[in-house]
Amino acid sequence: MLHHAGDRRAAGGLLYPEPIPKEVPGAMRLRHDDPLARALVQAIQGGDVDAVQGLLRDHPGLAAARFEGARGGAGTALHAVTDWPGFFPNGAKVAAALIAAGADVNDRGEGNDGRPGNEAPLHWAASSDDADVAAALIAGGADLNAPGGSIGTPLANAVGYGCWQVASLLVDRGAKPDALWIAAALGVVAEVERFFAAAPAPTAEEINHGFWQACHGGQPRVAAYLLARGADMAWVPDYARGQTALAVAKQGGGTRWGILADWLEKQGEKSG
Repeated sequence: MLHHAGDRRAAGGLLYPEPIPKEVPGAMRLRHDDPLARALVQAIQGGDVDAVQGLLRDHPGLAAARFEGARGGAGTALHAVTDWPGFFPNGAKVAAALIAAGADVNDRGEGNDGRPGNEAPLHWAASSDDADVAAALIAGGADLNAPGGSIGTPLANAVGYGCWQVASLLVDRGAKPDALWIAAALGVVAEVERFFAAAPAPTAEEINHGFWQACHGGQPRVAAYLLARGADMAWVPDYARGQTALAVAKQGGGTRWGILADWLEKQGEKSG
């Protein structure tokens, strides 16, 4: 799944998540153009830890505030830390300061309809591969398996968008691949085998999806395992914009992907 910032709705300079049912009552609310909101977001995304801490000291409750967008929706200070494209200076230190001051690491903000949003800050860090900030959020109590993201859990987001550093971090911290395609992309052979040992067995589409994602993740062993179990090398998921397994492997750029692409080409020659 190829990442694009359109997965989040822009509003007032921050990007806001989609709605899910959960309320967080009593939080401070500020408009996107409120001078205090602007000052905090500027300090956050500028990496000015001292300025962030000063604002938090001077304005109790600011760390847990909601920031209303110009076109609806509302995000949090931690959404500002993890806003696209991520990698703001001192991001991990800023996130830690906000959490220490009372920011709710699992607050998903609000959608345009006023209902709670889909994505917590960890979903956003996972979607940009900002592993330093993701680690700070996890240390602050972020839910590793929170559902509802643009693809699913933070791990699903990380894998789907090819954010391998955060994907590895999440697995190391205890996130579980909950679908064959996730396990395949990560090269977790034992998890892939577990799906085949379970009842019901994976469907043809699930096997094809797992194979394509194994190529996305540069996983030669898993790709071979799935090809031996009937994967269709020509199958392309709807979201891939026509990219075949071979094309996505060639796009990977690392040694594993190169080895896998060579192997795929040889398999294609055999089948031809």
